Formats: sequence, structure tokens, C-alpha cells
Amino acid sequence: MSEPSEWLIYRGAGEPHDGIEQLPSPPPWRDFAAREAPDPGDGGTGGDRADGSATRRLGGHRHIAELHRPGAEELEMINAALYLRRPLLVTGSPGAGKSTLAHSVAHELRLGRVLRWPIVSRSTLLDGLYHYDAIARLQDVQIAAHAAAAGSDAAENVGSYIRLGPLGTALLPSDRPRVLLIDELDKSDIDLPNDLLNVLEEGEFGIPELERIADRLPDGEAEVLTDDGTKVTVKGGRVQCGAFPFVVLTSNGERDFPAPLMRRCIHLELGRPDHQRLATFVRAHLGDEAARSGDDLIAHFLERSRSELLATDQLLNAIYLTDAAAPAGRDRLADLLIQRLDRPR
Repeated sequence: MSEPSEWLIYRGAGEPHDGIEQLPSPPPWRDFAAREAPDPGDGGTGGDRADGSATRRLGGHRHIAELHRPGAEELEMINAALYLRRPLLVTGSPGAGKSTLAHSVAHELRLGRVLRWPIVSRSTLLDGLYHYDAIARLQDVQIAAHAAAAGSDAAENVGSYIRLGPLGTALLPSDRPRVLLIDELDKSDIDLPNDLLNVLEEGEFGIPELERIADRLPDGEAEVLTDDGTKVTVKGGRVQCGAFPFVVLTSNGERDFPAPLMRRCIHLELGRPDHQRLATFVRAHLGDEAARSGDDLIAHFLERSRSELLATDQLLNAIYLTDAAAPAGRDRLADLLIQRLDRPR
């Protein structure tokens, strides 16, 4: 068995060295240099922009794990949301696969890059719809004034200061729906769930900065930037969806949502994964051999998860590191990495 020091890159000796060059490739879910090739069959729904997050979420070995199928209830609720054009509210413990579900649907149905809106306590509806750079607009006001004096209408340039957010981009008119992940909605302040109601119900929103000057724009149209980094034309200052996006709202169950939001959503509760699902999860990210060698860690993780709050990300970390580094004291290192999330601080 190798000595513990053999896998250490940083040794704490205080002497500079080039050990960083010996650092192996990152685990697949933390490989930010990896990029997916565009999918020519995605129907033009964002596949022209590389989406490394899909590989990190679904796993570099996901073809191995495709033999696993979601449970009947999970499939039924996902398809109900697709048929009814309703948001899918997915609740469950951390690491249960809530966010991965959005990437899985986008991958299988060739719906392009997943538009992701991570929610924090300061998030507002406007953050998801669009951002208007008023400061840059004010800085350019003198240039605009000179352009107007020269006979050009400065109103034509307003779209240059507007960028649609993930929700705003998802609501752009298209033949095929986009996939929008509104991640950890339970982290929001008390108002956001209610603020989402009208937009999710109507599938449209206005951009006041463009609506006010629509009659001064050529054909009432302005070009704005999207969350994909591309430019699109907005007519009359309003964005109206054609195909309603497949919206996945995730929650760790830390709060209750208002009844008006709940009745507009299809609700899916994901239970804790069993041994087979965890093994599939490991295979998708690390391959068959890692799943076999880490079988004892999977079993130990399941046993602990009956009384402790754990996340499957911790299991992946433990299997990757104990397999890649193969240090002495494997079980001790795994326990250090898989610490209960609900432990007293």
C-alpha cells in the first residue's frame, strides 16, 4: 500500500517546487476546460454555444449509465409537464439529481443548452428577465446627442444596452422549447415565487425601455443580446414565447411555496437514491471500474444517509480521490470528505 505522502502535491514543507505539474486531470464534474461539440440536431436552440455544464452534470461516461431508467412516477411527472406546458417543481435532498434532470431532458430531446438561473436571496424577477445597463447608456448620452444632431435617431441604439436573462431568453419565440433551470428557488426572498406567477402563466413580458420608444424604432424592432450571447430582434418591446419552455424549478425543501405557484406547477418529489441509482451515478461520471472499486463506499454512504444529511457529490468526491490517489487510510479520507451536512456548527 502506498504511503500517504506519495499522493500529496502540497506537502507543507515551505520549499517551492514544481509538484503542481504532477496534478492529475480534474474530476469530470470539475473539468471546466472540457467543452461539448455543438449538436447539429438541436434545431437551433442554443447548440451553437458549447455547454460544458451538461458534461459536468450528466457525466463524461453517461453512455454507460443510459441503461438506467428513471422510475415510472418520475417519467410521468416530467412528461406531464411537457404535455401541459407547465413548470416542473422538483423537490428533494441535496444531490438527489434535481438539477441533473433538466440537463437530461435537454440532452435526450435535443433542446440545446440548458438556460440556468441560480437563485440567491437577492434575486428578483427582473434579474431573470433582462438587464438594462443604464449607467453605460448615460455615459453614451453625449455621443447619442451628437448622433441625433447629425440626423440619426439615437433610440435605435437602446437595444445595445439590454441583455436578456435566462428566463427572458427562454421566452423568446421559437419552434422548439428551451429548457430553463431555476435552481434552488427556496433560497429566494419571500416575493420572488409570487412575482414569477404572471410571467409563467402568460409566457410573455415587456421591456419598458423598448416599449416607450417602439414608435421611433424602424418597424418597432430593436436588437438585444441573449443569455446565449447571440443577438435577437424584439418587436414592440415585448417578448412572447411560441413554444413554452420546459421550466424546472428546484427546491431543497427548506420552505413552503404559495398555493398560487403550486397550482401552476407539476410537483415531483425525488426520494433518496438507492444503491443501484448511486452506482449508476458513479458510472456516469467515473466509469465502471470506479463503481466496482467504490461499491463499499456506496454501501457505507447509504447506511449513513439513513440518519444523516449527505449529498451524492460527497460520494463522488470520495470515490474519485481514494481511487485516483489510492492513499493509505482510504476509509479515513472518505469519512473526512463525506461529512454530514446537518451537523452542529
